[in-house]
Amino acid sequence: MSRLDLEWLAVFDEIYKTASVSRAAERLGMAQAAASTALNKLRAHFDDRLFSRTARGMLPTPRAEALYPALREVLARLEGARTGRQAFVPESAARTFRICMTDISEIVLLPVLLNHLRTAAPRVRIEVEKIGTDSARRLEEGEVDLAVGFMPQLDAGFYQQVLFAQNFVCLAAADHPRIGRRLTRAAYGRESHLVVTASGTGHAIVDKVLAKAGVERDIVLRVPSFLGVARIVAETELLATVPLRYGQVMQTRERIRMLALPHPLPRYEVKQHWHERFHADPGNAWLRRTVAERIGGA
Repeated sequence: MSRLDLEWLAVFDEIYKTASVSRAAERLGMAQAAASTALNKLRAHFDDRLFSRTARGMLPTPRAEALYPALREVLARLEGARTGRQAFVPESAARTFRICMTDISEIVLLPVLLNHLRTAAPRVRIEVEKIGTDSARRLEEGEVDLAVGFMPQLDAGFYQQVLFAQNFVCLAAADHPRIGRRLTRAAYGRESHLVVTASGTGHAIVDKVLAKAGVERDIVLRVPSFLGVARIVAETELLATVPLRYGQVMQTRERIRMLALPHPLPRYEVKQHWHERFHADPGNAWLRRTVAERIGGA
């Protein structure tokens, strides 16, 4: 077997993940020409094109698909040897991660993550629990690996990473008899509303800002979660003020419409949080990177 340079393997790994030679070179801190040279040497070594240019970028050939798990494991084990920590190899790892999140995240974000794990880490399992008053303690003690949501109460000892900014919209039934294409302030104040009382979410911003602005709503229903909100709105004349991403997903499932709010509400940031004790853990680091790549852009 001819010489196989470790730098070539790093180039293979990054092209596989980014579908781009130029982006692979950028992430590795090398010239694009050097990455192209490494790819050509890999092609000669394995006697296969490995990656073919398509409208969606440089996609792997069947040979590259077959090679990737083994080559990725080699890189992970070498990194583990370098750092002195046990490598985490997602393709073969059998580990259960615990994530606390809001019910909105369960609806909007969790399916994206699970669909990715089916192929990227088929033996990884996820356990989900609601964000609560004891989530900080559970993160600190390692009972939970990651928290995803709006958690301004976390203080020193925690890392955080912004996944995306969120704003609010109003949901109304598609055939609402009094609401047209535009929601006026008068209509917003006149109609009856459904309100979610879940704690530990950014939704509390709505009540505080509207109350401060002197906006009064006729709240006829309060529910503890978002799980049934879209269905209730679709089958009644109630309005619901909800985060945008929730509205976008539920609009594809229920006979509802999304409307711009007539009152300005601030945006808030959805973040992932973890405790500093587990910042260097390879598995935790892989989970955070996966969440940022898949959910941050979802």
